This record gives sequence, structure tokens and C-alpha cells, in this order.
Amino acid sequence: MVEPRLVEDYHSSTASERHIPEHPIFWDETLRDGEQTPGVHFSPEEKLRIAEVLSDIGIPILNAGIPVVSEKEARSVELLAHAGLKAKVLAAARTVPADVDAVIASGATHIAIFVAASNVHLQYKLKMTQDEVLAASLKTVRQAKAAGLHVAFVTEDTVRAPFDFVERLYREVQEAGADRLVVSDTVGIMTPLTFRWYLQEFRRRVQPKDLSVHCHNDFGLATANTLTALECGVIAPHVCVNGLGERAGNASLEEVVLCLESLYGIRTGIKTERLYELSQLVEEISGVPIAANKALVGYNAFSHEAGIHTHGILAHTLTYEPLQPQVVGRERQMILGKHTGKAALVEKLKERGITASEPLLTDLLQRVKTETEARSKSDLRHFLKEYRRLFEHPGLTDVEFWTMVDSLGIRAVAQ
Repeated sequence: MVEPRLVEDYHSSTASERHIPEHPIFWDETLRDGEQTPGVHFSPEEKLRIAEVLSDIGIPILNAGIPVVSEKEARSVELLAHAGLKAKVLAAARTVPADVDAVIASGATHIAIFVAASNVHLQYKLKMTQDEVLAASLKTVRQAKAAGLHVAFVTEDTVRAPFDFVERLYREVQEAGADRLVVSDTVGIMTPLTFRWYLQEFRRRVQPKDLSVHCHNDFGLATANTLTALECGVIAPHVCVNGLGERAGNASLEEVVLCLESLYGIRTGIKTERLYELSQLVEEISGVPIAANKALVGYNAFSHEAGIHTHGILAHTLTYEPLQPQVVGRERQMILGKHTGKAALVEKLKERGITASEPLLTDLLQRVKTETEARSKSDLRHFLKEYRRLFEHPGLTDVEFWTMVDSLGIRAVAQ
């Protein structure tokens, strides 16, 4: 007799429509875009701590930052570039020759040259024409190639720019020597179906040798759009640990990696069992708490309280878990609370070799429910109040800013 399959897997039915590279190249943005999370800043030594773990778990490319930003940022990039990491160290630059010079001086082997592409950016931010953007892009790409750097060319807001301009810009920078082209969904407005069309059209028009994507999470679609890009054959997805980044963040490293590993059956080469360790390190250094319900690394991701769920998990973990917690370096937790059932209590009592009668189990269960329902929420409310105070305005307060202004003697000028 043939044993029935415990779960049905329909992913194989769409395999012919996918063109995922056999060896995706994860481009980590935690130290650059992740640091641009409001209120987050990393010292050079903190960047090195994160970079060492990223490199050790198998991430091949790290964006160390933008060295022209400050002396400390330049020192960070230089520190990572000379740290002997297995990962390639990349630094970013605007289409400004001095920016490229700063990357060259840092010792980084890879550069990401970026410029805005959409009309709203060109008109209101850069105040440049399309021809001026193209000229600056070509000049700096050639400058970086002449210095022997691996060059990635990135446009901000690619997907909201006129496609004719996108085609012309990317074609010409590729002809000028750009090794990798990066398409950005800077404000996260793509949906998977639309992004599939866009990337297919981009390939048809531009014919990139090497394609990468940078997806933001403004509508919660960064991971889904990044997976769509991989299905379209994109080789280098941008990711951030814990989904950090500007505003709502970037595609989450742990989500993209585990989706490929567990849902698509792609061996990424990443040591997934260290992803939780990495997540905790970035939480500690960034100061940004991981959401309790964050996929894979959130504190509740492998926790079970409801009686039906704990009973199912104790019978077979596949009932309510898509993968074993050990895959990401986690442990399963059975939470005792209002929704607990007897099965969880029986399992808990086994820790001390105790077996309770049915009446005693019933009494114990009632006490557990009563105790947890009666607990005060004052500590939690205090925590939330402090959390909101810290994260609603993570930078300088108004008092700190105006004190700084006064100390510099800046005064209003009569009109």
C-alpha cells in the first residue's frame, strides 16, 4: 500500500514558467539602505561585526555604504574593504566624479553608481534633463571602469520613469562598461504581475548581460516582487536583514532566502541555521525591534498557544509549521495562556516526568486560563508608550534641534 503524501506541493506545477538562476547572488544592503532606516546609525566597528556574519553565512556582496557621506563612513568602507571578508565589498556613489574617487580610495572592489530616472526626480530633486543624467552616468561609469572596479549601474525610481529613457540610459551605460544593471522599485508600487511584465519588457528592450533588482516594502510587496524578479531570471536580488531600510524597508534577507530554499527548492548556499543569530545581532546593533509576528525571525514565528494548534503540532509539526524551526536557528515554543488546551499541559508536565489525572488537568487548565486573563496590561502599555516615543521621532527632538540652532547663533533675518 502506498502511503499518502502528508501535504500537496503545487510549486512544481509552475516550474516551467520560472527561470530562477541556479546560483542567485545575494546583494545585501543592510549596511547602506538598512542604515538609512530613520534613527539608525552604525559605527565602523558595528558595520564590521554585521559584515563578518553576513560574509560567514555565505552572502557574496555587501554594500558597505557611501564613502563620500562623511569621514566616518569612508572609514567604515575602508575597514570592510581591508577586513579579508569572503564577501565582495561594494560602495555606492552618485554620478559625481568625486563620489567615484572616494570609492576608489576606499579599496572596495565593487561600485554601485546611482542616479534618479523618473521625471518627478529629475524635475524636482536633481533639476537635470535626461541628456544631463545620461552624460553624467556615462562619465562616471567610464571613470569607475578605468579604475578596475566592477560596476553596477542603478537608477532610483526606475519603474516610474519613461521607458524610452530607461531603455536609452541603460543601453548606453552597458555599452560604456557597466557590468550589472539594477532596476529599482524605489517606493514599492509594483505588484508581482506588473513587475513580471516590466522586467520582461526591460529584457526585451535593453538586453542586459546581468540584471539586479532593488525592491522597497511600502505596500508590503518587497519580498513578493523580489521573488517575481528571480522567477524572471534576475540574478542579483537586493536584500536587508530584518527588512530594514528607508520608510517601510527593503526585501527581507531571511524571507527571500527561505522562500527560495523551502518553496522553490533552490540551494542558495546560505547557512540558514545562522539567520536568527544574524537577525538578533542586527536588532541589537540597529536598535530596531523585530516585530513579534515577523516571518521566520519574529518571536512568534514558531510559537503556539491555541489548543487546536498545539494538539496538531504535537501530533505532527507539519500541521501548523511549513518548516522546522531549526532550519533558521530557532526553537519551537508552546505558550501557556488563555487559548491553551490540555495537550500542551500534558506535554509540559512531561518535562518533570509528571502525569496528572483528568480532573487535575482540568483544574490546572482553568487556573492557567484564569491567571493569564487576569494579568494586568500596564507593563505592556508602558512599553508601547516608550516604543512610540522612541520610534515616532527617532532623530533629534525639536528641543535638541533648536538648542543647536541657538548655540550656533543662527537668527531669523527680517524680510
